Parts: sequence; structure tokens; C-alpha cells
Amino acid sequence: MMSYADLEREIDRGARPELLRDWVLAVLDDVAGGRRPLLAVRHPLGFTCLPVNRSGPDGICVHAWPAEPPAVQPTTSTVHSHSWDLLSHVLHGQVRNELIEVTEAPADPAWRVYEVHSRGDVDEMVATDRLVTAATAAVETHSAGNSYALRAGGFHTSEVDSGQPAVTVALGRTTPGLSDLSLGAVNGRSHRTHRERCDAAETARMAREIAQLLARG
Repeated sequence: MMSYADLEREIDRGARPELLRDWVLAVLDDVAGGRRPLLAVRHPLGFTCLPVNRSGPDGICVHAWPAEPPAVQPTTSTVHSHSWDLLSHVLHGQVRNELIEVTEAPADPAWRVYEVHSRGDVDEMVATDRLVTAATAAVETHSAGNSYALRAGGFHTSEVDSGQPAVTVALGRTTPGLSDLSLGAVNGRSHRTHRERCDAAETARMAREIAQLLARG
């Protein structure tokens, strides 16, 4: 079992992508065979998360976007920022990140900032007093074999093209004092959303399907 530090070192080094792929395939085989007791989560932003290790401030997940992703209808928007630094390696397909510059604009806002407080499968979306505008600063596309990092607090969107599935191994390191954030309606209110957690049989099926994608290269 590779640790967070092992995976971080291999992603940063970039010299042995086959090692990362083989490790993920071993994890998926354990999930499919019921030897690793985790349940997949359908993320409201359109991908499936396999939480390999979420027991502390450093998290390891496998993220998979299906070939035909569901229509994403978040209660706020797809523009968000993490409370943790993300280091991700693309194992299959292509991921497109749009980096968003957010500017305080209390007099003429386009968005309100919402804090996201996650407890289990419930996300508490808390409307803050921050009123802002947002504009695209850059668009980055990352293909299989490439890695990318997104700093904590940086607003962005992450998407794949329809018909083009993608798989990543994602590392997250929590930054104390920061909250997960999302941009939403100026006139919106605080509310709760629920993430859909899959059962063991569906999780095993997803693990087999992801492994088949990686096996095809």
C-alpha cells in the first residue's frame, strides 16, 4: 500500500506513471473483490469519488468521470474552491480546468460566495456576505500521463468532454483555517444538499468499470 507521501513523491517526480497506474489497479481490484471496505460517492459536480483514504488531513481518492456524465445541476454553481491543496495525476482521458479570478464587488455583484460545510453525506451551503464577480483567468487541459495542482482557495471548474471518460488519482492536503467555497445566486439562501453514496455492489461494479478503462490505456 503506497502512502500519501509515496504517491506525492511519484506524482511530483513524474518518472514512473506506470507505478501509479498499477497501484490504482490494485486498489480497484481490492474494492471490486470486497477486500477494501469503501463506498463510492456520486459527487454533485458530475464525477464519482472512491475515497481510498480519508482518515486524516491528507486524503487519497480516485475520481472517475463517466463517458456520459449526468447533467450537473448544483444548487449553487460549478465554480468552487477547495480548503485543501489538490495534486492530481490523470490516468485516463482528459480533464479541463478553468481557473477563475474572483473580485469583490459589493455594489454590482454577479455572485454570492457560499461556504460549504460537509458532514458525512450532507453539505451545508452557508450564504456569506461576500458579493463578487468572476472571470476566466486561464484554461488548462491535462491528458493521461500528466499531473496538475490546484492551490487551496483558488476558484476553478473541472470538466470532461461528453463521450470522453476520465480517471484521476487525487491527493488533498488540508490547509487549516480555510473553508470549501462555491459561487451561487446573489439572492440565494443557506441550504443543505445530500451526496449520493453507492452501496457495496454498485461500488464494486464501478471499480471494475474503471479498471477496464485503465486496462485499455
